[in-house]
Amino acid sequence: MAKETKAQQDKIEKVMREFKEGDLKSGKDGKGGTIKSCNQAVAIAMSEAGMSNKEK
Repeated sequence: MAKETKAQQDKIEKVMREFKEGDLKSGKDGKGGTIKSCNQAVAIAMSEAGMSNKEK
């Protein structure tokens, strides 16, 4: 597993902070409702940080 960069760490911290505050929304432009699952928040954080892409 590759080590994440500083930018990726910052993005993950930002998304998880939004989740803890109850501000994290799903879907395009946050129209899907509030995220209530920690696992879903982690998946969103990794996706936005670009960590969900497979290493080649």
